[in-house]
Amino acid sequence: MRKLTLIIPIMLFVGALAMWMLKRDYSEIEYGTRVLISVGAAIFSGVISFFLFKSNKEKN
Repeated sequence: MRKLTLIIPIMLFVGALAMWMLKRDYSEIEYGTRVLISVGAAIFSGVISFFLFKSNKEKN
């Protein structure tokens, strides 16, 4: 559960950064498509960080 306290802010940061970059550099892309790309990037970064961050449990 402690992993989620770090993963969720990463997902929000990636989603906001993706929206900003798509709006700035690719303004010809429709808004709905930009949202889908940003949500996909946020979910993908969350999945990657979930598996890459070590668990806080100590092994016996």
